[in-house]
Amino acid sequence: MNKSSCPRVSFDFTGRFLPPVYIIVFIVGLVANGWGLKSLLHNWKKLKIINVFVFNLGLADILYLLTVPFLAVYYFMKSKWIFGDAFCKITRFCFNLNLYGSIGFLTCISVYRYLAVVHPARVMGRITVTHSVIISVMVWLLVSVQSLPDMFYIKRYSKPYGNNTEKCFDTTDNIYVESYLKYSLGWTLTGFCIPFLITLGCYGHVIVVLCRTNTTHKVLKQRSLKLLCILILLFSVCYIPYQVFKNLNLWSRVLSNQKICAEWSNGVYIARQISRGLVCLNSALNPLVYLHGNEDIPAQIRQLLQQAHQMFSRSPPTNSGGVSMAQIADGD
Repeated sequence: MNKSSCPRVSFDFTGRFLPPVYIIVFIVGLVANGWGLKSLLHNWKKLKIINVFVFNLGLADILYLLTVPFLAVYYFMKSKWIFGDAFCKITRFCFNLNLYGSIGFLTCISVYRYLAVVHPARVMGRITVTHSVIISVMVWLLVSVQSLPDMFYIKRYSKPYGNNTEKCFDTTDNIYVESYLKYSLGWTLTGFCIPFLITLGCYGHVIVVLCRTNTTHKVLKQRSLKLLCILILLFSVCYIPYQVFKNLNLWSRVLSNQKICAEWSNGVYIARQISRGLVCLNSALNPLVYLHGNEDIPAQIRQLLQQAHQMFSRSPPTNSGGVSMAQIADGD
């Protein structure tokens, strides 16, 4: 660190990187989550306990995906927000509900799988759909309470540079960044670290039990291992980089306010933007949980693949006139 003039941060990277990512996530996520939710609603009468958490996971994704086009426009216009202060806060609030709600519901799924594998005699028949609905409501309330203080920080900033440059911060303005860093660290602890440790503990114990027990049903083993792989993918790609670089970037801004320049600040800023693109991928990757939790969806996918294979494998109709393909290509 040094107290000389700070190097210029490359803000242009955000405008080039995030809009394409948002567009892809919006299309893939909306289709995948819409399909998954439709399948769950279609089989509502035979709803299982774990599907309640999966359903709420899908709702959290849809809620965020509906705001993604506005964010794509914002970053495409080089961080110029044109949709007003209230909608700026709503957009950021929806992102936080999705992020920490997804982590919460994935944790609930992990705990339920742990109880079903490790303590099946104590759990089966005692935990009902009503219990899972109540737990889901509690997750929504807890995530909302955690995210609410974020709404009271300044999210919008205007300063004339020939044209008005209007920001819509996902954190806050530099004036309040030190306070926001403290809030963010507490939020990371309660909203990410604790659920992550619970998930690791549950699946660590599950793997030990499955490896030691030869009588465990083969399908149950496969499902547990698949879900473990999905969760490792989500946490490693989407959640961990975002939490780390979000707080590092806030720290570099605090140091900058104190006229202390960190040589790593520009690299952290770019890594932070990449992690923002990765964290929004959770809305497109969460439907993998649908594939794991719902038996009907893999069958539907296999049916679609078979239909596509039959369509493309059909032999072309014979040409009774004896005209060759070369002649058709030449326009004869």
